[in-house]
Amino acid sequence: MTIALPKGRIAEDVLAIFKKIFNEDFEFESRKLILKKAGFTFLNVRNWDVATYVEKQAADIGVVGYDVITELRSDVLELMDLGLGKCRVSVGGIKGDDSYKNKSEIVVASKLANIAKDYFSKQGIPAEVIKLNGSIELAPLVGLSDVIVDIVETGSTLRENGLEEKEVIMHSSARIIANKNSFLTRKKEILSLIEKIKEVNGA
Repeated sequence: MTIALPKGRIAEDVLAIFKKIFNEDFEFESRKLILKKAGFTFLNVRNWDVATYVEKQAADIGVVGYDVITELRSDVLELMDLGLGKCRVSVGGIKGDDSYKNKSEIVVASKLANIAKDYFSKQGIPAEVIKLNGSIELAPLVGLSDVIVDIVETGSTLRENGLEEKEVIMHSSARIIANKNSFLTRKKEILSLIEKIKEVNGA
């Protein structure tokens, strides 16, 4: 079974779960992107690429944030909430300035363009969404946008830049996802693994 993991802390946490299940060390060697152990092949990929690897069946299952699945509109099965990497997707703006709520059309800067568009569309607010890939907090400070939509953990980055959290759009955490064909052909194997993960993860 091939499992796609996002690089960083979540990959380490998931491999720690496998260590508990199989009583073996699971760790990517320095700079290596593939780990083969106990009948599993782990792929160490960028967070935003996990869902693509799973959707295209380069991996049978994967671990990825719910925000990423939602943004990419990935055609995968969601099997379990691991409860890792908890965060939220929120609207942020300049502290004390809520003037965006009274505008006939607003400009939103975000890496999560689809989530932002869907949210403001449901609110009945016409919004132009500018897609940025980093330093989203800068946009309202230099007049590029009225507000931003970004991932928030503690809110400290917003506060440090004179911004504040205005509205929470959604909560996110790491989910186990599966390729639809893989789930059909390896259902028993995948569900057995999910049960073992639940046992050691306290889910």
